[in-house]
Amino acid sequence: MLLDTASLYFRAYFGVPDSVRAPDGTPVNAVRGLLDFIARLVQDHRPDDLVACMDFDWRPAWRVALIPTYKAHRVAEEAPQGAGVDQEEVPDTLSPQVPVIDEVLDAIGIARVGAADYEADDVIGTLTGRAGGPVDIVTGDRDLFQLVDDERGVRVLYPVKGVGTLQLVDESYVREKYGVDGRGYVDLALLRGDPSDGLPGVPGVGEKTAAKLLAAHGDLAGIMAAVDDPAAKLTPTQRKRLAEARPYIEVAPKVVRVASDVALPDFDPALPHSPRDPAAVQALAQRWGLGGSLRRLLSTLEG
Repeated sequence: MLLDTASLYFRAYFGVPDSVRAPDGTPVNAVRGLLDFIARLVQDHRPDDLVACMDFDWRPAWRVALIPTYKAHRVAEEAPQGAGVDQEEVPDTLSPQVPVIDEVLDAIGIARVGAADYEADDVIGTLTGRAGGPVDIVTGDRDLFQLVDDERGVRVLYPVKGVGTLQLVDESYVREKYGVDGRGYVDLALLRGDPSDGLPGVPGVGEKTAAKLLAAHGDLAGIMAAVDDPAAKLTPTQRKRLAEARPYIEVAPKVVRVASDVALPDFDPALPHSPRDPAAVQALAQRWGLGGSLRRLLSTLEG
């Protein structure tokens, strides 16, 4: 089981009241919500291995170099060129909770894995490619639908309401919902665009039109070959818009497709049955008032 950790703690932050606070008054709603999420996931799915995949760089420079608008609207503060990572716009009461999440996961012994210059999606893509058995990816990010593969047992568990109600996303779901298979989702997404990621897409090509173009021409390469073929069945408007968007279409696949070859540190993905550092867990529980959320997770792991 691979967790898109930031996706889940953002969801926890907005789903758990900020009246949930530590003894000193610091909000811990994202921390406790994430612990409850993990406990429920372990209880319901009993994975052998579980990895909390992290965004060490939520807006990699190599993606921005290809598409400058990539996540640009979410930048709170730009880092000096070559001197670190842009600061993401994050709610004031969430930012201080992220280091607490890191400490708690480390003390429990849940593997927490990231890589410089890469997003959690890329870590997930790499670990999915390496996996020798079935993989459940838990994320609220549709971009990861591209990894769905029935033959390899790769599916996405997409939270609909918390993690108690999950949409199981397999190839039949992706085909029914979007008209493409998992591998085709990249082409669909880049044609359609995604305002939440700053991807412009092709003007006038929405999700349904993108799906029809892919159904007619097979893939993105087939569509662009059709643009250059006067006999191909494209409307004059489609041909014009796709031709004008060629510079974007040439670079967008590298931005939208998750990396599959990220160099990762050595780690133990095995789900722990007891805390790695019981004293640290106890200290963190008391300092941050993690109460029932932490107890439920530890009890679930022991079970």
